[in-house]
Order: sequence, then structure tokens, then C-alpha cells
Amino acid sequence: MTAQTLEIKAAIEIQKPATVIFEAITDPAQMSHYFISQSTGIMEEGKQLVWNFPEFDIDVPVRVGKIVQNQYLSFYWMSDNQQELLVEISLTSRENNSTVVTVTEKGMNNDETGINWLKGNTEGWANFLACLKAYLEYGINLRKGAFDFRKPQ
Repeated sequence: MTAQTLEIKAAIEIQKPATVIFEAITDPAQMSHYFISQSTGIMEEGKQLVWNFPEFDIDVPVRVGKIVQNQYLSFYWMSDNQQELLVEISLTSRENNSTVVTVTEKGMNNDETGINWLKGNTEGWANFLACLKAYLEYGINLRKGAFDFRKPQ
């Protein structure tokens, strides 16, 4: 029997059209209101970026994969154990100018390292979606101060 590969999937419906959500996900000026603190550029197909997160003093290399305007984007980044992981974000338009945003990240081995990744990143992507919804629908930055307890003292 071979080990199963683990995959994360999280989704939420946001009361905004896909065009607005796509822009918020690809534009670092907007991303800084709900996800990262800074980026070396806009998400464009084939581009190499570096993201920084407000609660960690680390640079995270990101390799942008495929982009389909207002529908889909993918990128690759490294896990804590230096395994390249694929993140896919799909936007599905719904009635009343709302959009279902689905994030999938794959894939770690089904072992202790993989299970710890699954727990942590599932929580992270659920937080990403909640913060994106709060930012786009209400102009609120839920992430501000939320993870200060993780900063080194």
C-alpha cells in the first residue's frame, strides 16, 4: 500500500463579483489588508515573488503558476520541510454578484509532518478566506494584531 497524499480544501462565499476578488488576490496593495504585509510584485503568470507576512520576519518565495483572469490562479511555495506545494484558488460566480472562493493546497505525504501541515495550513486558509471576506465586504482588516502573540518577544 502506498502512502496517500494529503490535500487541503477550504471555501467561502463572498458577496462581491469575481473581478473584485481576483484583483484583491493578485494586487499586493490589497493583499496587505488581509494576508501579507508586502510583496515584490503583482501576481502574474510565471513571475517569481517574495512575500512577507506581518507576524513572521521571514521571506516566502512564491512562484506564480497559471492564471485565468477572474476565474483561477495557482502558485507554488515551500513547506516548512522545503517541499514545493501547489496552491490553487478558484473563483466561481454565483447569483447576486457573489463568488465562491475555493483554495486547495497539495500535497504532503500522509505522515506526522504531513498531518501537522494539514492542521496548520487548513486553519491558515480558513483564516485567509475569512479575512478576505471581511476586507472586501466590510473594509475590516481582521489580521491586524491577530497574530502578534506569535512574534518573538
